[in-house]
Amino acid sequence: MSKTIELAQHLEKLHINNMYKSDFYWTWDKTDEELDAIFTVADALRDLRERNKSTRIFDSGLGISIFRDNSTRTRFSFASACNLLGLTVQDLDEKKSQIAHGETVRETANMVSFMADVIGIRDDMFIGEGHKYQKTFMDAVKEGYRDGILEQQPTLVNLQCDVDHPTQCMADMLHIIHQFGGVENLKGKKIAMTWAYSPSYGKPLSVPQGVIGLMTRFGMDVVLAHPEGYDVMPEVEEIAKKNAAATGGSYKKVATMEEAFQDADIVYPKSWAPFAAMEERTKLYQAGDQAGIDALEQKLLAQNAQHKDWTCSEEMMKKTRNGSALYLHCLPADITGLSCPEGEVDNSVFDRYLVPLYKEASYKPYVIAAMIMMSKVKDPVSALMALDTADKRKFF
Repeated sequence: MSKTIELAQHLEKLHINNMYKSDFYWTWDKTDEELDAIFTVADALRDLRERNKSTRIFDSGLGISIFRDNSTRTRFSFASACNLLGLTVQDLDEKKSQIAHGETVRETANMVSFMADVIGIRDDMFIGEGHKYQKTFMDAVKEGYRDGILEQQPTLVNLQCDVDHPTQCMADMLHIIHQFGGVENLKGKKIAMTWAYSPSYGKPLSVPQGVIGLMTRFGMDVVLAHPEGYDVMPEVEEIAKKNAAATGGSYKKVATMEEAFQDADIVYPKSWAPFAAMEERTKLYQAGDQAGIDALEQKLLAQNAQHKDWTCSEEMMKKTRNGSALYLHCLPADITGLSCPEGEVDNSVFDRYLVPLYKEASYKPYVIAAMIMMSKVKDPVSALMALDTADKRKFF
């Protein structure tokens, strides 16, 4: 029996009917079994790919990508996921569209979706705006389908918003599951999600928020650490607390990186901007106040510079369990002595974890493909079993 068949049999036991024709906004919208289904299908698709089996569940159709912020890994992961399933990808370049001439979000949504099956959107830079844009876009698509403009209703994959980065955090989680030999081995494991110094400003809060919102669902001891003033959204912290209480794990905040790293099994040192500052930047952006935005940037860079000791150094790693915690990062990292004079992580630490970091990133295409498949295929169990017997991919 192949691994794919074993995974399909596990999938059959899960209650996942609500995933069909659903959107993926953030992980806490999904049940535990639905998250399990994403991990299961991602592993099955990876197994099929490794055995060179065709995984084309579409013979035509578009995956529309909309990146309102820069991206390497997520952009190529979305394209890879769509192609893996048989979809062609078309990127919406807003500078080349009619958006600059006054085209509304509702109009754009319908115009690009005539033959689209999935929409992937990244909009992460402005607090209160990213999720709002995704929701406005998809509400317009649903109306277009309801009114007979669209023959089918595309589904959304959140490729990062101002609140959550579900494809990243799900890929992180699947990497952790494999590194520790299964979900059953994660209970009681300590993960430190810590702020780290960066010589740049304005990094989104969605990764740390996504991590505490997801990892607390697995009975893990999740610790958030950041300097004073670098708080994340309080509503996401409330989600983390409720998750921890429900799973027997824990969630707490500490004031130093040293305390967070102490006896940690997993560390995730990454820079992000203060929530209050990101709210202020959104208001300045809405007002068109570029001078105000520039002044805020200088203020925040100076604020960051007061915390250069918040870095993942060799000494800091020695505080982790047996000095060998799993190091995670969504990439690109600010690497001291390589990409910048002083940054989030020492070059020697980063270099030592290079292979597992790349493996961590490699789960993202399969996670995205699983999100698409679970929303577009009514009977994913039968689909996986059929793919297991399908022809190999052709090489000419």
